[in-house]
Amino acid sequence: MSGPVRNLQIDALLQHRVERATPPPVVEHGFETILADKLKVSGHAQTRLKSRQIELDSEAWNRVLEGVDRAAQKGAKESLVMVDDIALVVSVRNRTVITAVEKERLRENVFTNIDSAVIV
Repeated sequence: MSGPVRNLQIDALLQHRVERATPPPVVEHGFETILADKLKVSGHAQTRLKSRQIELDSEAWNRVLEGVDRAAQKGAKESLVMVDDIALVVSVRNRTVITAVEKERLRENVFTNIDSAVIV
């Protein structure tokens, strides 16, 4: 009698299952990852930040987070958060930046549907 019957397709599936079971590699968390856990930036806001060449460093984003936390403590739902010369409209409930406007365009804008403003 010969050895056990082997099915190559089953062997391939079993091998794939074993490969999937291995844990993913540990990745260092940069500031962007930590920020994403605490505050989301909508696609619209990302587009505005890029097109208007608005860049906030980690210290400025931390101030934004502080402003969102303060607004949440007061029961705000939608807030205008001013950091330096940048205005961010933030959904406090969802912890999501909705849009961003830089100093040069502030005079042209009317911010609607907000219930609070925080200057940080």
